[in-house]
Amino acid sequence: MSSSPSHIPLVDLVAQYQAIKPEMDVAISTIIGNGHFIGGEPIKAFAREFAAYANVPFCIPCANGTDAIEIALGVLGIGPGDEVILPSFTFVATLEAVCNVGATPVLCDIDPHRYTIDPYKAISLVTPATKAFIPVHLFGQMADMDPLVAFASDNNLFIIEDAAQAHGAMYKGKKAGSIGDINTFSFYPGKNLGAYGDAGAITTSSQWLYDKIFKIVNHGRVSKYDHEIVGRNSRMDTLQAAILSVKLRHLEAWTAKRQNIAARYRALLSNLDSIQMTREYADSPGVYHLFVIRVDKDIRDDFRSYLKSKGIETGIHYPISLSRLKVTTDQLKIDVYCPEAEKASEEVVSLPIYPELTDLQQDYICDHIKTYFQK
Repeated sequence: MSSSPSHIPLVDLVAQYQAIKPEMDVAISTIIGNGHFIGGEPIKAFAREFAAYANVPFCIPCANGTDAIEIALGVLGIGPGDEVILPSFTFVATLEAVCNVGATPVLCDIDPHRYTIDPYKAISLVTPATKAFIPVHLFGQMADMDPLVAFASDNNLFIIEDAAQAHGAMYKGKKAGSIGDINTFSFYPGKNLGAYGDAGAITTSSQWLYDKIFKIVNHGRVSKYDHEIVGRNSRMDTLQAAILSVKLRHLEAWTAKRQNIAARYRALLSNLDSIQMTREYADSPGVYHLFVIRVDKDIRDDFRSYLKSKGIETGIHYPISLSRLKVTTDQLKIDVYCPEAEKASEEVVSLPIYPELTDLQQDYICDHIKTYFQK
């Protein structure tokens, strides 16, 4: 049994900050010293840098990932009377954005191995009212995009990639956020690329969409007090842009560390029949925003309590599928059965994963997982 670390968090943002403290302190102090907190060169610089990273011509920073989805839907003209197909196993923000533009969310079951939308089931849900698919790249794994892209192209439907958990993930040589008509990112602090507060971005390859989104996020204006369209206030703070630019320089190295940690988990836990690990795809390498295992639903709470007693923090992403949330069943009156999503919600457990996780800590986690199942 490995020696005991005092506490292993699910995510350790303090350790990340300490690793890049000199760079980060300079970036933050420069912004504060200049006194320019809205707009300016740091926003433009991050937009250029992230567009290049995602391999798209255009990136528009915005206030958060939920705004990004809502703006994407709005700029495509999606609203009342329109249907949008999205997975039943994801964070509620995707559903929320569809409702906030007045459109109707249509929940689709998931591929139980990728945890992302089942493209063939999604296609089967298309009606004359359908306007878009929103595949969510969950846990750092991209959805199976080819069937959706082919169908959408043939049937004049839009694709909005929700890439909030997939910065840098790949699908058949294409980066997350480069495949859809419009694509959205969150930079919530715990994400692989996280701000020190809320922040988000929208990417696209369309000049026309870029021009319109650029206006919408900043009150519909083209210059100060010159407003061409009705917009909204969804600006990214300059401070967050500077923070994200620093972190973006480290993201590839951090991703490699996450992938190495995931490989170690697979090796260390490979002989346990009581857990199920996510699959890996040679043509679609994940970036492991989360490392998720599945255990029998009857022992999940006890399993997590045991690990907690040993100082190991775990999570559940997500304990209730969208098809069973009260907002869905009670407020929206949506009655749909998504068996794979609902089963996953009862069984998933997220283990600690972040670039600063040490081999000693990981050995300790895996030793206690083995001890639990060998009781």
